[in-house]
Amino acid sequence: MKEKVVLITGGSKGIGRRTVEEFSKQGYTVIINYRQDDQFVKDLVSHLKEKFNNKLIAVKGDISVPEECERMVTEIWTEVESIDILIHNAGPYVKERKSFVDYTPEEWNYIVNGNLNSVFYLSRLIIPKMREKNWGRIITFGYDRVETAPGWIYRSAFAAAKAGLASFTKTISIEEARNGITANMICPGDIVGEWKEEKIHKAKEHHDPGTPVGRPGTGEDLSRIISFLCKEESDFITGSIIPVTGGKDVLGKVFRQ
Repeated sequence: MKEKVVLITGGSKGIGRRTVEEFSKQGYTVIINYRQDDQFVKDLVSHLKEKFNNKLIAVKGDISVPEECERMVTEIWTEVESIDILIHNAGPYVKERKSFVDYTPEEWNYIVNGNLNSVFYLSRLIIPKMREKNWGRIITFGYDRVETAPGWIYRSAFAAAKAGLASFTKTISIEEARNGITANMICPGDIVGEWKEEKIHKAKEHHDPGTPVGRPGTGEDLSRIISFLCKEESDFITGSIIPVTGGKDVLGKVFRQ
């Protein structure tokens, strides 16, 4: 597995960064996609190389733009022969609560392109190489109960995009199963702020009465699940929508507000 190559979109911060560290720790070749702040990413790559001594490659680009995806993948092929693991972590989320009628077409397309179309743009360019090796892992991100296509008040664009992505993930899993490629979706709980980059042992020092397990969720909770799904032994797990919420009814909480 250490010889595998993993691409993580939005990998410079938050859950993406914690996932980069998880795979780096295990010796993978890790490609970090990012959109901005070149110096920050350069320093991050330098820090992680020194810490884990694995190969890290930073690739700048906006995954919501088809031409950008094509340029990035062309650039990636000059560094590696293929990508074995594709983690679609990046995806815009607008914190402002607003009714669907208040969205402009530009705002709507920004959310849908970033959370749904981008997965198509990038996957179609990378899956052919996975097919050649008869091996691949694809991970997408959803939200609590997304597989039931629930309504999410004041989050219409995000909810619609992720519900569509849940179906798309399941479709990939069926179409690509014969090619040794699995596709699964992770649905994070209420993981916010600094907890996105934090480790589990730190969370165990804090009590969270709103989560049944009694502590906050962390980026490490997610990165460990992702790592497990990408192992050789996880080849029978595909088309799954996996909640990682600590037992918290995240969407129910939204409706009660």
